[in-house]
Amino acid sequence: MRPIPDWGTVPRMLRATAAARPEAIVCVDGDKRLSHADLRDGASRIARALLAHGVSKGDRVAIWAPNSWQWVVTAFGVWDVGAVLVPLSTRGKGIETRDLLERTGCSVLFVADQFLGTSYLDMLADVAGPTTEVLPFAQLPSLRKVVLIGDDPAVLGATPWTDFLDDARWTPEKVADMHAETVDPDDAFEILCTSGTTGVPKGVVLTGGQILRAYWDWAEVIGLGRGDNYPIVSPFAHGFGINAGLLVCVMRSATMVPIPVFDPDAAFDLIENRKVSILAGPPSLFAQMLRRPDIGRRDLSSLRVAVAGAAAVPTELIRDMHSRMGFRQVVNAYGLIEGSVVTMTRADDPIEVIATSAGRPMPGVEVRIVDADETPLPSGNPGEIEVRGYGVMQHYWNAPDLTADAVSPEGWLRTGDIGTIDDAGNLAIVDRKKEMFISNGFNAYPAEIENLLLHNKSLAHVAVVAVPDVDRGEVAWAFAIAADNAEPDEQAIVAWAKSSMSNYKVPRRVVFVPEMPTTPNGKIDKARLRQVAHASLEQR
Repeated sequence: MRPIPDWGTVPRMLRATAAARPEAIVCVDGDKRLSHADLRDGASRIARALLAHGVSKGDRVAIWAPNSWQWVVTAFGVWDVGAVLVPLSTRGKGIETRDLLERTGCSVLFVADQFLGTSYLDMLADVAGPTTEVLPFAQLPSLRKVVLIGDDPAVLGATPWTDFLDDARWTPEKVADMHAETVDPDDAFEILCTSGTTGVPKGVVLTGGQILRAYWDWAEVIGLGRGDNYPIVSPFAHGFGINAGLLVCVMRSATMVPIPVFDPDAAFDLIENRKVSILAGPPSLFAQMLRRPDIGRRDLSSLRVAVAGAAAVPTELIRDMHSRMGFRQVVNAYGLIEGSVVTMTRADDPIEVIATSAGRPMPGVEVRIVDADETPLPSGNPGEIEVRGYGVMQHYWNAPDLTADAVSPEGWLRTGDIGTIDDAGNLAIVDRKKEMFISNGFNAYPAEIENLLLHNKSLAHVAVVAVPDVDRGEVAWAFAIAADNAEPDEQAIVAWAKSSMSNYKVPRRVVFVPEMPTTPNGKIDKARLRQVAHASLEQR
């Protein structure tokens, strides 16, 4: 792999790429096109306005908005100041968002008030109090400024986008550049929140230096560079969207296309019109596109690389992505917010390796499998995955006890994921440690059961959760999407599973659904599926 240029920090990277390739287009959003030079100038204007309002190095600034070019410019402006970016999920509700703003002590909030018929400011006001003479929300004393991102009309307590940008005139460019130069590679530059599907979200603190390195190497594996057109489907509020999307495109002079809401028909139009070459998302995204009846009439010749990170990707899905969508390379990978990029498959890996593993460790990253006593296990034995290297988080925000639980004194990150490593060094994700359940005395792993069920060709997609059972402790329930031209038949699937799988792995119910609920980062929302299963049990 080529070594990363000697940038060290995000502000220096932005200046270096703008100087080297000022005309290269790094963002296209509708009619808006941003070159490196445009982004550099726009970020400087945001930074100067922030400085005019008293924001300084280390302060936290939040963005609560869908993917857009304004999101991109704002993020780089925050980083230019040396402030810490706190992305907030557009699926977050008032109570969740108030809690995150309060816990991270954000002083400024950029918000798109109206999105999908929802007023974020109204939601927040309901739980954080009304606007006062000195505060945007009475119960958020650290939050001093709210800025409307985009063209939302003026709202009490919030400053319109253009008015905020006008405040840049109070800070000379020279002063803003001085602030950017003081940023250090080891300074915190973002706090990413874990999904929170099973508990209170934790704030993961990451530095600019480590994230630049991690995603430079990620881009090396997929060959991302100038000339690539890359729709960013994952929300910028998620680690993949902001780091493997927004940031990496600017690093590599590729063109990002921010996608606020994914739609398969619109995606096909975009591929044809923008000559999309890179597409990243969960396997369900590609499966959804492959189910479109007009896929054979679409011009997909520009597609080059697909990134479909997941515990396991059905082999037939990968074959279809090659043969029906034309991808020359399909990448599977493993990473987590606390550990950045951990493993990736490589271009010359066979389909079977991509389908059944997340590839091999990235340069500078160590991976091991340990038992309950944290004793390393030999190849092929399942255990908890531990990761060590430059990509491991600095700490959880204001949570030293949680940090100590997650990272050993020797620097090993306890991921909570169960996996195996084969003799070739490929990491396979068996399941989440916390999702493992015991059925009739046997350890059962939902991801393994899902993979087994997908051998039945009448199923296109499966998600397995555990539910209580009087006789066995817990049993599997499968939620499934039927394959094209297949009739949903629960009894037939259960009968097939009984003849093909160990009894403790056989799902006691197979519930067919039109689509899977997903979390903000596009993963299947198993917490919601558990709620559905438990509600069904209670009605019996």
